[in-house]
Amino acid sequence: MQIFFALTLLVSATLLFIVQPMFAKMALPLLGGSSAVWNTCMVFYQAVLLLGYTYAHISTRWLGPRRQAALHLGLLCLPWLVLPICIPAGWTPPVAQSPIGWLLLLLTVSVGLPLLLVTASAPLLQAWFADTDHPAAKDPYFLYAASNLGSMIALLGYPVIVEPYLSLWQQSWTWAAVYGSLMLLMTGCAVLLWRQPRRAGGPMFESRPAKPAMKHPSGKVTWRRRLMWLALSAVPSSLLLGVTTHISTDIASVPLLWVIPLALYLLTFTLVFARRKLLPHGLMVRLQPMLILPVAACFYLGMIQSAWLTLPLHLAAFFVTAMVCHGRLAALRPDASRLTEFYLWMSVGGVLGGLFNALVAPLVFSTVIEYPLMIVVACLLRPACGTATVSSRTRVLDFVLPAVLTGGALCLAVYLCLSGQTPLEAGLWAILCLIGLLCLCFQFQTRRVRFALGIGGLMAIGLSQATHAGQILYTERSFFGVVRVEYDPDENLYMLRHGSTNHGMQFRDPELRHEPLTYYYRTGPLGQVFAALDEEPPVRRIGVIGLGTGSIAAYGRREQKITFYEIDPAVERVARDQRYFTFLSDSPAQVDVVLGDARLRLADAPAGFYDLLVLDAFSSDAIPIHLATREALRLYLDKLADDGILMFHISSRFFDLRPLVGRLAEDAGLVCRIQFDPAEDAEEAQGKYPSCWAILARRKEPLRAWLDDDRWSEAIVGPNSPLWTDDFSNILGVINW
Repeated sequence: MQIFFALTLLVSATLLFIVQPMFAKMALPLLGGSSAVWNTCMVFYQAVLLLGYTYAHISTRWLGPRRQAALHLGLLCLPWLVLPICIPAGWTPPVAQSPIGWLLLLLTVSVGLPLLLVTASAPLLQAWFADTDHPAAKDPYFLYAASNLGSMIALLGYPVIVEPYLSLWQQSWTWAAVYGSLMLLMTGCAVLLWRQPRRAGGPMFESRPAKPAMKHPSGKVTWRRRLMWLALSAVPSSLLLGVTTHISTDIASVPLLWVIPLALYLLTFTLVFARRKLLPHGLMVRLQPMLILPVAACFYLGMIQSAWLTLPLHLAAFFVTAMVCHGRLAALRPDASRLTEFYLWMSVGGVLGGLFNALVAPLVFSTVIEYPLMIVVACLLRPACGTATVSSRTRVLDFVLPAVLTGGALCLAVYLCLSGQTPLEAGLWAILCLIGLLCLCFQFQTRRVRFALGIGGLMAIGLSQATHAGQILYTERSFFGVVRVEYDPDENLYMLRHGSTNHGMQFRDPELRHEPLTYYYRTGPLGQVFAALDEEPPVRRIGVIGLGTGSIAAYGRREQKITFYEIDPAVERVARDQRYFTFLSDSPAQVDVVLGDARLRLADAPAGFYDLLVLDAFSSDAIPIHLATREALRLYLDKLADDGILMFHISSRFFDLRPLVGRLAEDAGLVCRIQFDPAEDAEEAQGKYPSCWAILARRKEPLRAWLDDDRWSEAIVGPNSPLWTDDFSNILGVINW
């Protein structure tokens, strides 16, 4: 019987984790690739999870598991009113106001009901099982491991199995079919519940307290204990989003990297609620300081560019810290009579942690400070060591000793900063000082407050320093990420970074500041196109999707109008700030910046308006998929003049977009040429980056200057070249393995 219940939980969790990316992909073409869309969806999913757990708790407490099972089987029929999941006809986002309210209403109408009932499955099935006479019913929490296993299967399986082979419409129908299977499985579980006698000792939810039967101490459920449930679930939830943002912003924007922290997060639940403890809680508690201290040292030293050294360290520290928190959470779980209340408090904690990172932190902090902040809070939640009475002197030392540690670390940091040296460059004494500071902090591990304050002091000093090779002049954070302006005194240039990605540079010398650098160099593909167009009657109207520093404006002429489409207002503020970049203000052309998602705002332009349209949103390490589909290409062509030229910037460290662009051109009947331009050593020293560009047109005549140029080659389109649509895309298919 327990296998049948575990299978049902696995299926429900799989459905829950598949519907989230599936519906988000449906909504993105309507709302654009804004990260605010993803944040809104995540907040909605967490809110529905909380509602589902609330429904499970209240209905089970009022009706008891057996009558509640009958109610739930009836409610499971209601989602068929909206299945298969899709965007209802006639739903279009508002243009003049924020679409967040519209999106929340759309989510409620389209997926709210099925999502609510699926999320309630985990606590309900465990409550049903706990009310049977099965020997394992005394401690049904092991079933939660099966639920998280199903979540991991969906998480890892969606980009590998579902997305590459099924269109969104096929995914929706498949989801509906599996939901029907879940109904049958839930019915089977209910029948097993009704046929089984109640657990020995009386009804599960009778008014008198049930006899404790767990091996771990259950204890009385007090408000202090409930607050611990809340904290021990909120901190790992916040850490999950924090470490994901940190490694993708400051270390490496590797495709699908966010999957790894989420998989580790789910794995911790599977391990701590499993019957057999593969990783003992005591071992995790001992390992935690050994991993958090190196993380604090990385913050202190500013080691954020050694991606393959620091990335495993951050992931390991996150996993062990989540294991410590979730291990304490599992140890503090109540008797089965309080099961649904326990999961309700867990869901509240998860929602609070997610809301803090998704909505509060971007408004309050200019950098990803919530990640080290939650590490410090996690240290405060470590299990207490010993039960002896603590003297007032010991409590005073809990604050004095971390202050001494922080003072020593600050003195060393000031010396290294003034001398412009690293500890390795400063000599053996500096290395020994740093090792001594870390060893002293390691001795604090038996005192939670002392250890947390010591770790916090080390990381605070590191965060207050300029942690990149260049001096950080400006930092701003929005829903779209962290924007930094850095200054390189050796080259006398300013650089715009969005996370770990360079979005443009400019020399400050008056003789060089008009030269476009990086991917926009005059000898590169973009420079070649503008040079050839200048020999003809020049193009009048140019559209550019993606602003960066505004480097393309350096090619503008007096009779031209250049319109940039930029989704992040922070990027526009930096590009227009003449203290840092002057491409926009120096350009002879008339330059406008239109804020908002390019696909949405470009739709407002008149048909045939642009002579040249440059898509510069495909560089860097992330692909705005909704801008690379068949439907998006139709929009570009509609806004392009008959003899107009379309350019794609497809430089990427991790993706090979040439087959994708070639397949799109072939599908639309366009002429396409592609050039990869490696930077020579001399040019690279002057700020040129290797780049890859594609040019497309309806006919050969607009591209005649490049058809016989050996540097531009035809796009190679094979039988496996991907064709993305709003209904189908496969990110794994374009990764440059």
